[in-house]
Amino acid sequence: MQHIESRIVVISIITVPAFPLYYFIWHDLFPQPYESLSLRLIGCAVFIPLIFIRHWPSWAGKHISIYWYFATLFGLPFFFTFMLLMNAASTVWLMSALIAVFFMILINDLSNLIVQFVIGVGLAYFAYSLYAPQSLTLVNYWIYLPIYFFAIIGGGLLNFSSTMLQQERLRVMLTTASNIAHELRTPLLGIKGGAAGLQQYLPTLLESYRLASEHNLNVAPIRLVHLNSMHGVLDRIESEADHSNTIIDMLLMNTRLSSSTMRALDICSINKCVATAIERYPFATEKEKQLVKWSNTSEFKFRGIELLLVHVLFNLIKNSLYHISKAGKGDIEITLRSTPQGNELVFRDAGTGIPPSVLPHIFTRFYSWSSDNDSGLGAGIGLAFCRSVMNSFGGKISCESRAGEYTEFVLTFPFLETA
Repeated sequence: MQHIESRIVVISIITVPAFPLYYFIWHDLFPQPYESLSLRLIGCAVFIPLIFIRHWPSWAGKHISIYWYFATLFGLPFFFTFMLLMNAASTVWLMSALIAVFFMILINDLSNLIVQFVIGVGLAYFAYSLYAPQSLTLVNYWIYLPIYFFAIIGGGLLNFSSTMLQQERLRVMLTTASNIAHELRTPLLGIKGGAAGLQQYLPTLLESYRLASEHNLNVAPIRLVHLNSMHGVLDRIESEADHSNTIIDMLLMNTRLSSSTMRALDICSINKCVATAIERYPFATEKEKQLVKWSNTSEFKFRGIELLLVHVLFNLIKNSLYHISKAGKGDIEITLRSTPQGNELVFRDAGTGIPPSVLPHIFTRFYSWSSDNDSGLGAGIGLAFCRSVMNSFGGKISCESRAGEYTEFVLTFPFLETA
C-alpha cells in the first residue's frame, strides 16, 4: 500500500469507465460469445469509491488497504477468469487474462499475488460451475497453465527483488542520516556547554577590561561596538545549538517512525501539544515567533502520543516559515474546530502556496519541491512523517492550497469514545 496508494485514484479513474466501455467493444464492435453488462457495472461500482479515498471519513480510511485488496480481487483474477471460462478460452480472453496477471504483478508482492490469484480463480470457477449451461472440460485448459504460472512466479520474483532493493536503499539512507545526526549532536552539546561556562565568567572579564581601560593599563584596545556585541554572542551560540539539536531531533523522529516507535496511545490535550510546539520550536528571532497566531480559546482531547504530534507541528511550522520567507509575506494561523468527521486542527499560512501539479504528491516519502529550484525543504520525509503519525492516531491529514495565496493543512482526530 505504501507504494500503490498514490496511484489508487488514477487506476480507479481509468478502471471505472473501462468496464462499461469494453462491454460495447466485445458486445457490439467485435462480438464475443459471452458478455455481461451487469457484471461490468458491478466492477464499475466497486472502484468508484476508490476515486474519492482522500475524502473518506477517518474511520473508513483505516480500511482502504482491505477494500483495495478485495476490489482488485474482483476486478482482476475473478472477473477475467470468469469471462475466460464463459468464452471458452477464446484468443481475446486468453490475452486479456494474461494482461490481468501482469497488472496483478505490478500491484502485489509475491505472497499476496499467489493468494489473490488462487482465491480469484477458485471463486471464478465456482461461479462458472453454478452459472454455465454445461460442465467445463478442464483438459482443454491445462496447456495454458504453464504460461500463467511462469508469468506469476517470474514476474512476482522480479517485482519482489525490486521492492527489496528499494527497501534496502531506504534502510541505508535512514541509517546514514541517523548516524550523522548522532555525530553532530556531540559537538553541539560541547559548544553549548562551553558557551554556558563562558556566560558565567564573561561579565567579570568585560568589567575587568573596562576598569583596566579606565585606569590606562596596558591592554589591547577593543572597539566599543565589538565590546557591546559580546554580551549577546553567547546567548546566540546557545540559541543556535538548541536550534540545531531540535532539527536533529526532528530528523531522527522522522526517520524512526515505525511499529517499534508506536507505543500505547494516551489521552492528550491538543492545547498542550500546540503550546509545547510553539514554545520549544527554535525560532530564529522573536519576530519570527510572532508570526504564529494561536488562541487557545477552545480545546479537545484526542488519543495519541504528545511527542509525535509536537514533531508533526514542528514540521508544519518549519515548512510554513520557509514558504513565508520565500514569499516575503504572510503569517501562520492555528485554529481548532469540530466537524461531523471529527475534531480538527487547521494550520494555515499565507506564504507562496503550492501549485496544483505538486499538491497530490506532497505526502509521498522523498518527494521534495521548491518554487525556485533550490534545495527546497530537505529530503522530503517531513510530511510523510506527519501522515504516518496521523494515520497511527486513527486520523488523517489533508492539504488545500492556492499558489501565491495560502496553504492549509487540516489534521482530523477521531472523537474519543465515551463509556
